[in-house]
Amino acid sequence: MTQEVSTAALKGKKRGAQSGGKKQKRNIKGRAFRMAVTALILIALLSTAAYFVNQRLEMQTYRLEYAEAIKRESAEFQLDPYLVAALIHCESSGMADACSPKGARGLMQIMPETGAWIAEKLAMPSFSEDLLYDADWNIHFGCWYLSYLLARYDGEQTLALAAYNAGPGNVKKWLEDPTYSEDGRLKEIPFAETEEYVKRVKAALEKYRELYEEELAL
Repeated sequence: MTQEVSTAALKGKKRGAQSGGKKQKRNIKGRAFRMAVTALILIALLSTAAYFVNQRLEMQTYRLEYAEAIKRESAEFQLDPYLVAALIHCESSGMADACSPKGARGLMQIMPETGAWIAEKLAMPSFSEDLLYDADWNIHFGCWYLSYLLARYDGEQTLALAAYNAGPGNVKKWLEDPTYSEDGRLKEIPFAETEEYVKRVKAALEKYRELYEEELAL
């Protein structure tokens, strides 16, 4: 009788030990699962935070000033407002009082003689060079000129941007030179500054689309 009791007690202990071991394993698995979930949540939160921090930093680099004027003039001259914003960024970094060593002025860096010519085309009764430092007038003039260049080159963005930087006269020479063009299409921009300018504007264009999709939507 005593031996039977001892045997039963031993079996009970074994079952208890086995049950306790299984429970301990379940607890370990449960803790591991919770830790894994917590780690995934932390990674997701850190990734989200990093995205917004990076976006804020990019928005400080690619600032958007004068959004309403850009949208208004882009609509009037049937332009891509993101392209206009990118052009302003590359030309003046959004500074209305910018003046280049060559004398180009304002947000879209318009030369005084070009401004006078644009004013004539717009049938303005008078023109003052100081208008080019006025943000609204500068964007108005710049958008008209960009629209003119795009129309002149059948909507070819690369040619219009190259002409905005180097002048239509130079682009005309390049298109007539087989060294730089083929079948009326520009295959190489001989001015390193202009080539880099076109690349910068196109890269900025993509950034403004990404960062200000709603703000510049027409």
